[in-house]
Order: sequence, then structure tokens, then C-alpha cells
Amino acid sequence: TVNTMPGTPTAQTQTSEYFNNMAEEQEKKTFDWLPEGMEPLADGEYDAIIMGTGLKECVISGLLSVQGMRVLQMDRNDYYGADCASLNLTNLYKKFNAGDAPDSLGANRDFNVDLIPKFIMACGNLTKMLLHTKVTRYLEFKSIEGSFVYKGGKILKVPATPEEALRSPLMGLFEKRRFRNFLLFVDQYDHSKPETHKDKDLTTMTMKQLYESFGLVPDTHQFISHAMCLKLDEAHMDQPALETVKELQTYCYSLARYGTSPYIYPVYGLGGLPEGFSRLCAIHGGTFMLNRDVDEIVYNDAGEAIGVKSGNEMARAKFVVGDPSYFPKEKVRPTGQIVRCICFLNHPIPNCGDLESVQIIIPGPQVGRKNDIFVCSLSSSHQVSARGVYVAIVSTKMEGEDADKEVIPGLALLGHIMQRFTMVATTYEPVSDGHSDKCFISSSFDASSHFEGDVEDLLSLYKRVTGKDLDMTINADSVEADY
Repeated sequence: TVNTMPGTPTAQTQTSEYFNNMAEEQEKKTFDWLPEGMEPLADGEYDAIIMGTGLKECVISGLLSVQGMRVLQMDRNDYYGADCASLNLTNLYKKFNAGDAPDSLGANRDFNVDLIPKFIMACGNLTKMLLHTKVTRYLEFKSIEGSFVYKGGKILKVPATPEEALRSPLMGLFEKRRFRNFLLFVDQYDHSKPETHKDKDLTTMTMKQLYESFGLVPDTHQFISHAMCLKLDEAHMDQPALETVKELQTYCYSLARYGTSPYIYPVYGLGGLPEGFSRLCAIHGGTFMLNRDVDEIVYNDAGEAIGVKSGNEMARAKFVVGDPSYFPKEKVRPTGQIVRCICFLNHPIPNCGDLESVQIIIPGPQVGRKNDIFVCSLSSSHQVSARGVYVAIVSTKMEGEDADKEVIPGLALLGHIMQRFTMVATTYEPVSDGHSDKCFISSSFDASSHFEGDVEDLLSLYKRVTGKDLDMTINADSVEADY
């Protein structure tokens, strides 16, 4: 299947006419680089060939096509999104070989279940990318109703304001005041204005020293770092505080923007994000081929990728981009394994105030683990399930061999589970930056329930491909921006 514009039937009709005309022209088209007996794939020559329609690949194809590059994007699946697709009930049960979906769950079309569930930080970098490329015009977002942290066996709300911090059961009276002073310092801190630094040099002072300078106790360090700065482990404690403080500012600004939690999420699931970017690419003349696998990446004598083969067709490009699954084993290395459990509930997650959508972070140290466990839940209010069915997902990085054991602390918070699907994925990263072999490879998505770490990889991928930083100075205050 070839799509130049996913979506409307009229576009599809125009597309087929366009390709019929193109096919006639193409009979005349031959290329001296085409091996004997092979046909050109689509237009034959491109600036970039992108393999996979995962979010990272689609963002890159959208950004490159906006800059006037000719892009061919291929995917072995017959749907957009690759590993981060949103599936209906039938496809979900098929993926897990679970037989037929029971009718009691509701209509197939009511479900858009994310294979990799993640929330978007309202004022974070992914939102900036969506605004940057105007992809927000194809999507509708809703905020997530609550952000929680697990502490001492209880689920507690992450305070949304300094005032709420004073009422929070997360800490004692004197600690609350110290926490409030710390938040006020972070709120007014501006790296470019020394008068806001209060004699603290955050480029040399470590995060641990910064916490201690406000008299905060280790329990509070853990809660701020894991539930607000979204750190996955303790490494940042001995590094300069500036980066972590910026992450905390993003969290606080995002929280102030919507009031309930700092997260937003697209109605109808995350699958809409790669689709939005693929529409953007198509508008700028990009070509899409779903249901087409890449049989071989073609290299020149210098070992640089110069194209791909699919069946008896070949296309050429200046470089290739893709997720690790499209590249030979020697170009990627495993970085660990992630377990994700998708659960259907017939009730909201208990002890979270009956909210329709929540995130709960369980800091690893709270349950004797190195890595945090992430729990998130969504419902029909975000159009991902039938009314009365809640989709909860528990994910974490594997530390042992037994996937079920790893997620016990998360599953324990869910109450009665109607149906559960468990998957374990090996994560990969590229061995090299791609300059020498013209293979620019994204890293697998991490175990967290937000995109902040993945966007770092996306920005690095963009820089490796284009040689320049993506301009991220855009204001991310609103996804409703009028263009």
C-alpha cells in the first residue's frame, strides 16, 4: 500500500490517480544505479529513506520533509506507529494470541490501547516539537487528572502548588516549609540572571548538595527527584544540579498550566502522534509505504548506506533512518529489557479519588528496587476504551528473570483485574552515531510513562541526521495555539 496522505477518502482517491499517472511515467524512468532485473521502488531516488513509522521516525520524516527533503517512509506493518501503535480490541487480542475478545468488554472500535503507554509533559520538549511542526492541528489533547507517588505503602498526590505542599501528608510540618522554600527558589531561578542564584552555582553544586542546602531530608530528595524531576535512578544526585532543576521547572510550569497534573494525552491514543507527523510529511510530498518490509539495506564500497531493497524493487537515498529492528545485529546493542503489563479494569485505580486518568510513580527504593515502577491508567474520557472499562499499564525495567515478579508492586495497586497482557521487550541503542555508515538509528523507548527521556534521543537523532540542533525556543504554553 502506498499513501501520500493518510486520512480522508478524497485524498485516497487523488492518491491512487496520482500513483497511476506516476506508474505510467515510471515505465519510462530508469536509473543507471539499478541492478539488472530490478525495478525502482516508488520514485526511485530520495534524500532520505526512513524505516518504521514509530513516533521518532515519523517526527524525523516530518521535520526533514518540511525542510524540503524528499522522503520515502516504509513500514513492515499495515498500520502506523510500529512499537508505539494504538490497537483496537481485535488487534490487541491477536497480538497476544489471546483468542477472541469477549463481547462484555464493549465494541472493537471503542478501544485504542497503546502498546507503549506514555503521557506528554504539557510544557515539555515533545509538546514543543508538536507545536514547532504544527502537528497539533491534527490532534486533540486532554489533561491527565492526577499525578501520584507511592510512599510508605500509600498512594499520595504529588503537590501541585507550594500551598498544596503545605497540606500534603508526604512530609512533616517543618519539612513542608523547607520544601516550599525550595520550590520558591526553583520557580524564580533563571540561569541567565545571577541575581536569582542566591549564591548557589548550579553548574558545580550537585543536586544532593542543593537539597541539603535547603535542609531537605533524603525521603524528600527521593520524592522530588523521582515524582517531579522524573529521574529513573540516583545518578543525578552527584551531578551538577542545573539539569535536574530545569527538569523540575518544566514539571512545575506544566502543572501550573493545567492544574490537575503536568501531563496531557491525545484523545484516541498515542497512535495519533505518528499519524499526525506522517500527514505532515505527506503534505510536503513524502511517500509512505505500509505493509512493505525492507529486505536489505544497500551499501557502497565505503560501507555507507545508499538505499534499500524490497522484493525486486530498490530505492536510493543519501542516508537511511530507522528503529533498531530494521538494522543488522552488529549495528545495535541491547541495553536491557522492559516488562509492560496492559490490564483491563472495571473500576478506576483505588485510592486515587476515582479519577478517570492517573499516573503513579513507585520510586524503586520504596519497594527494594533500583528502577522505578510506572503505573498509568486511562479510560473512555480519552476515548481509549469502552465506557466502564479502564486501561491500566504497569511498566518497569527488568532487574531479574521473572517478568511477573517485577511488576507485583504495581499490580498490587490496581484492585480486581479483568484481563491482563504481559510483554517483555529487549531495548536497543545504536553502536555508532551514523556518520560513517549513513545509518541513523533511534534507541528503543524507555520504561517510563512519559516521553522526556525519549525526546532527548529524538533531539540527538535529529542533530546526527541534519548536523544542527532543532530550535526548541518555541513557547509550549498551549497546544491550542492558533496558526
